[in-house]
Amino acid sequence: MALLDIRNLSIEINSPNGRIKIVDNVNLTINEGDICGLVGESGSGKSLIAKVICNAAKESWIVTADRFRFNEIELLKLTPNKRKKLIGKEISMIFQQPLSYLDPSKKIGKQLIQNIPHWTYKGRWWQWFGWKKRRAIELLHRVGIKDHLDIMNSYANEISEGEGQKVMIAMAIANQPRLLIADEPMNALEPITKAQIFRLLSSMNKNQGTSILLTSNEINSISDWCSSLSILYCGQNAESGSKESILEMPYHPYTNALLHSIPNFKQPLPHKGRLNTLKGTMPLLEQMPVGCRLGPRCPFSQSKCVIKPLTKHLKHREFSCHFPLNLRENQRKEKENVFIPLTISL
Repeated sequence: MALLDIRNLSIEINSPNGRIKIVDNVNLTINEGDICGLVGESGSGKSLIAKVICNAAKESWIVTADRFRFNEIELLKLTPNKRKKLIGKEISMIFQQPLSYLDPSKKIGKQLIQNIPHWTYKGRWWQWFGWKKRRAIELLHRVGIKDHLDIMNSYANEISEGEGQKVMIAMAIANQPRLLIADEPMNALEPITKAQIFRLLSSMNKNQGTSILLTSNEINSISDWCSSLSILYCGQNAESGSKESILEMPYHPYTNALLHSIPNFKQPLPHKGRLNTLKGTMPLLEQMPVGCRLGPRCPFSQSKCVIKPLTKHLKHREFSCHFPLNLRENQRKEKENVFIPLTISL
């Protein structure tokens, strides 16, 4: 069952040169209890989509969608107060650079206690006094912080990036959300801390059934933890589907470039060999290409790419490309694997 179902989401802004479509008809589906990876370069629109889901969009943004359902409720049709109440109870978000979102004038413990909602209390009435402090300590222990007294008595400038990220996760899960959005939570962290946070999010998903939307610009770093992937480029859908099918045989050239962007150090590299990178850079907002936005950088682009490709569906896979890769090879393998029963006539 789809917990979050978005179809043809568009985000536009007004500029001196006219209206610019930052996010162009993006589809996104997150099933109940899944970990979905939203992958793309910086500037592809991952954080914008996450903020729209969390009702943190700016007033100047023009947000439209054919379908924007959370738990079978159309969010864009709700009043602002009802939407804020529903999202505040069911959805939480972990932001990038957590130390910049913490109040530098308040201790961590006080900020964490203030973020614990009253409706999460499930004890007896005589246990009400001091329950938020006990709950804050429990949340810190859950995210892997053992010395809770030191963290709760510290200010934001006195803790490390890894500790700040864990504190931000503790604040995000204080309301026991059904959907947790982690917007590049491993940015600028050391590998050991990254592995700890990944294991923490995975345990939340398995033990509590929390659905997670994990955004990143490195497909290889999150592929071990996600069950499905959705690839974005310049606000357009490139490809989406199960993790195994995308990693084994990508259809979109951009997905293929992301998978081969990091060298395979298991094999010897040629001396002064070139890295597998796409030529060019991400275009500016005012200079978005017509049609497929990857066209000017794509090594397989042709004149037909000036027309935006339609989204094609093939066995739980979606991709938007006029000239997909590996499509014929995959169809050939599927035909070879088809079981044809033998009939023996007596």
